[in-house]
Amino acid sequence: MLTLDEMVGLLKASGEPTRMRLLSLLAEGDLSVKDLTAILHQSQPRISRHLKLLYEAGLVERLPEGAWVYYCLTRDEAKGDLIAAALRHVDQQDVMIRRDRERLEQIRTASAQQAADYFQQNAERWDELRALHVPESAVEQAIVASLGDKPIDQLLDLGTGTGSILSLLAHQCRYGLGLDANRSMLAIARSRLDGPNHGHLHVQQGNILDLASLDRQFDLVTLHQVLHYLDDPSAALEEASNVIAPGGRILVVDFAPHSHEFLRKDHAHRRLGFSHDAMRRWMAEAGFKLTIAKDLEQERRLVEMSDTPLTVTVWVATKMAGSEPI
Repeated sequence: MLTLDEMVGLLKASGEPTRMRLLSLLAEGDLSVKDLTAILHQSQPRISRHLKLLYEAGLVERLPEGAWVYYCLTRDEAKGDLIAAALRHVDQQDVMIRRDRERLEQIRTASAQQAADYFQQNAERWDELRALHVPESAVEQAIVASLGDKPIDQLLDLGTGTGSILSLLAHQCRYGLGLDANRSMLAIARSRLDGPNHGHLHVQQGNILDLASLDRQFDLVTLHQVLHYLDDPSAALEEASNVIAPGGRILVVDFAPHSHEFLRKDHAHRRLGFSHDAMRRWMAEAGFKLTIAKDLEQERRLVEMSDTPLTVTVWVATKMAGSEPI
């Protein structure tokens, strides 16, 4: 419940066209100042000033990532309800709102294409690139230990890449499906999985943010070094939740927060790692309870990383009975 003064302050902070447009865009997911500047066609100082007012009012939260800053809507329930109520009464066919959404889609499409181009160029040496970031053997050991020896009936590996996770868990699952948007990656995965012990494993082209075409539910979904390529990582977790049976699990492997901007520039990373708090929140919003969060310290292997080595984290969460993504 909000006090009268709090309510008046929130209405004042949001009661301006640009700030209402910002709230509408952030309702679609986390966005950087750079993204918002491009969408609204306003100067960076002006956008930052509006975001500062929204932040001071408690309507949005800041998510610093290296030299970039992302923003998201507040997690405060009362303030979030107020934003949602206001946006419900905004005409989605309004010229400005519609144009903002179109530009947002253009930015996301461009980001997805950048990542796809990167994968296309590096498909043949993908595992070699991963080895630069962290010893893959240590990650695989942590994955196996985190999952335990419980049999896996239906496995779904999102962003399967070269099929390394399917291969790793082949002996433990009855059926495994790998999904990836890139055909070059899938060609390598098929070659890797071409053998008598992998007849139960399959890969296919698909969008990990749209799993509606899948005709089964899975008791384990994995996302291995995938989320940092996405503008809105939480969307992938929510989509995964839709195909996981109650009591099923999701495993995420990705980087802890870091400040290595060259990964954005040279390797198409959109996000510079994830904190335990952020992952716990996204998991909860998607209907999961986080049960394991294990950090794997990285050795100093890259020249660019001489100051702060990368850390890889393994997260495991369980789908709660009766839960749906928020």
